[in-house]
Amino acid sequence: MITRDQRRRALSAMMSVFCLVAVLVALAPLAMILFFVVSQGVGAIDVAFFTETPQPVGEPGGGMANAIVGTLILCGLGALLAIPVGVLSAVYIVESGGSRVASAARFAADTLNGVPSIVIGIFVYAIAVLPAKPWPFEDMKFSALAGGLALGVMMIPIITRTTEELLRLVPAALREGALALGASRARTVFTVVLPAALPGILTGILLALARIAGETAPLLFTSFNNRFWSTDVTQPIGSLTVQVYTYAISPYDDWHRQAWAGALVLVGLVLCCSVFARAATRRLERMHVGR
Repeated sequence: MITRDQRRRALSAMMSVFCLVAVLVALAPLAMILFFVVSQGVGAIDVAFFTETPQPVGEPGGGMANAIVGTLILCGLGALLAIPVGVLSAVYIVESGGSRVASAARFAADTLNGVPSIVIGIFVYAIAVLPAKPWPFEDMKFSALAGGLALGVMMIPIITRTTEELLRLVPAALREGALALGASRARTVFTVVLPAALPGILTGILLALARIAGETAPLLFTSFNNRFWSTDVTQPIGSLTVQVYTYAISPYDDWHRQAWAGALVLVGLVLCCSVFARAATRRLERMHVGR
């Protein structure tokens, strides 16, 4: 006769197996994507890919140096907009004591985080690229600035919500100690609270960068693309995602090969951001354990 303890052990073992299978199912798509991208793209990676610009249509060779630099510029412009706005918004949400404005800001960040990227691209296109543009966008057109604006809008809710959660994890004793020593509330926030949460905030920023690094739709409406070398932020600029899209739908085998190489570089960029984010998270965990 099976006892109750045996049934419980059997049920526990069964659930453990189910959980293990679920983990394997969740990891399988990532493993297959990585294997396929690496196997297809590693053969197309060479020095020319990182140092040369695209060749004329139909001619083999060339690289994506302009698109790699353009992607870094676009992500940098997005970060310049999103980091101060996101961090300061989170500071207000945490330090305002649960006011209606703070609740509205939190709800807006959650809603914006769920807006499809193509909608954000169309929005920025409408205010920053179309001929009839309101102030202060009257001099803007398809450009890196417009692309950076779209990516920055996508980064803001991620940074805001991540920073908010990290600021709430800072021990109240740190705030109270600084206030007891005579520091103002603003000085306490910027010299005590923010530095304590800095590793976690950096994690949120890196995750936001990983999110926008692979976006294509907003850039089609804003920065457009540029097959030539350009670092002028007021002009259309190349990006890896748009270049991969253009090459992937082309009829040329050499462009298909370079598209896989560009996809591999993008995956590597996202993985690097994730690894750095994980390292920052571990540092924050060690800090809390030390306390």
